[in-house]
Amino acid sequence: MSVADESPRVKRRRYDAESRRFAAERRRTAILDVAWDCFARDGFAATTVEAIAGAAGVSSASIYKTLGGKTGLVRALVERALRGDPAEATAAEVRSERSRLEANDGRELVERWGELMREVSPRVSPIVLLLRDVSVVDVDAAGLFAEVESDRLRRMAANARVLARRGWLRPGVSVTRARDVMWAMTAPDLYDVLVRRRGWSVARYVAFIRETLVAQLL
Repeated sequence: MSVADESPRVKRRRYDAESRRFAAERRRTAILDVAWDCFARDGFAATTVEAIAGAAGVSSASIYKTLGGKTGLVRALVERALRGDPAEATAAEVRSERSRLEANDGRELVERWGELMREVSPRVSPIVLLLRDVSVVDVDAAGLFAEVESDRLRRMAANARVLARRGWLRPGVSVTRARDVMWAMTAPDLYDVLVRRRGWSVARYVAFIRETLVAQLL
């Protein structure tokens, strides 16, 4: 059989595989959308995998298999939120890493981080706040909350090391202090206090964080 004879079959198999991946991603997106609606409306404890499956039009078994139950759903929601705007071709964390290399000074880098926070915080903070509240009574949620917070601390430590390595930290400000300041300023608790409870706009909230980071670190 010639290469020309094989080509249509290869293309068909590739098309079928791509179609299946696209369909699976659409199902996953729909499940996560339904899960967040249920968690936000009914709370983590009252929401069941069966209720999410019914609303999403899939089986409970498929959710356990692909996402790992309620805790897995929350983990996937956090990961999706951290990727940022779906319209962006590049995940927010990748863009943050790129900013570390491209920024000309500390102020520019903080400005870039602020823009990413404007995009990510409204998506991530409500989910992490839900997880924080549930972690008091749910062991699995507590483990996931600790994992999410540990990952945020890791990212802030990496940011602090970049500021130190490029000579942008103010004299007397250690990497540890810079990490902890950024850790505090990016906490979902602060978003909760200022945006959800005090009614600040996201723009005002992000501006406050940028101004504080500049004043404290640079």
